[in-house]
Amino acid sequence: MSFTPAVSDFYSLASDLPAHEKEFLFNLRSYLERDINPVLTEHWEKATFPMALVEGLSDAGVLGMAFEESWVFENSHHFRGWVAFELGRIDASVATFVGVQNGLAMGSIGECGSPEQRAKWLPPMARGEIIGAFGLTEPLSGSDSARGLRTTAERKGDTWVLNGEKRWIGNSTFSDITVIWAKDVADGQVKGFIVPNDSPGFSAQKIENKISLRIVQNGHITMTNVEVAEENRLANAASFADTARVLRNTRLEVAWEAVGMAAGAYESALKYAKSREQFGKPIASHQLVQDLLVKSLSNITASLALVRQASLGLDAGTLNDEHAAMAKAFTTTAARETVAWCREIVGGNGIVLDYDVARYFADAEALYSYEGTREMNTLIIGRAITGHAAFV
Repeated sequence: MSFTPAVSDFYSLASDLPAHEKEFLFNLRSYLERDINPVLTEHWEKATFPMALVEGLSDAGVLGMAFEESWVFENSHHFRGWVAFELGRIDASVATFVGVQNGLAMGSIGECGSPEQRAKWLPPMARGEIIGAFGLTEPLSGSDSARGLRTTAERKGDTWVLNGEKRWIGNSTFSDITVIWAKDVADGQVKGFIVPNDSPGFSAQKIENKISLRIVQNGHITMTNVEVAEENRLANAASFADTARVLRNTRLEVAWEAVGMAAGAYESALKYAKSREQFGKPIASHQLVQDLLVKSLSNITASLALVRQASLGLDAGTLNDEHAAMAKAFTTTAARETVAWCREIVGGNGIVLDYDVARYFADAEALYSYEGTREMNTLIIGRAITGHAAFV
């Protein structure tokens, strides 16, 4: 057997990848379909995370790919985008877990850490021995994080004291460390800190009753006089501009995940349409169903072309914030539309987990909102094309 582009990759864009990358994607897809797909419904319904799969994800080589300190280093944003596509295609929650571990937690250390910090933390995180989380969003601060952070950090000798709250922090209920972004009371600038979750005064409570990404364990973090050693302050994070460098990369990765999620919904709906009979023939032969399938595939194809070009730009050093913003805004909007059409194709069965589409349909709501809402990303693009900031 060998790798072939997914049926949702209508222009076979993945066929241009070199042989060793195709082999990696083939092995990854085989692992995801064999070991992860069978347990998704159970964990989604129970809102639990399959911790036993962390080792498998590490063995598959998807943790820590972006960093030279990792045993699976792959210096290609384009290829890592296809990995995110395959993860999103099987499940958005699994893709989100990997995105938090790789892009947000490891990405913060890799982008803003000193060589010593990178050497200490990145290798065990790539092996899945240390799980990370990323604490930026707060109960009263989401889109305005650049200005509105309320979590504070006060230096006292060689120790920093953190106080505040963070919300919607993926992985935080079981992670070993959390990268906390806090405002330095001395200069008002945002700085980053590697905080062990077992630190006195640090607690993470699971957010219950979610209707989206139920496998992801989002936490509400409370910090009361949490002491962090100076050696755990990210050495190269001196302002929110440094935080933004991390988010630029992860925003594009979320775009790939969104395309993968839409592709998974489309492939499930197509399979269903070919097997489900009404009026004596498969519903795939009905004009209205074909219209929904073609519109879905067109959304996916346009989105794939967009994220592919954006990733090539990132590899070439030409990708700017507005390019990443457009990728995230467009693909998550298109995915939201696509999963709704796919749910429509599956009809009444589209609201139960047995046919997978319901899971994609619900999970699309979270990807549409996190890593920058459509509205905020639109304003980033608008500022770039007009020269006028319209944020306030």
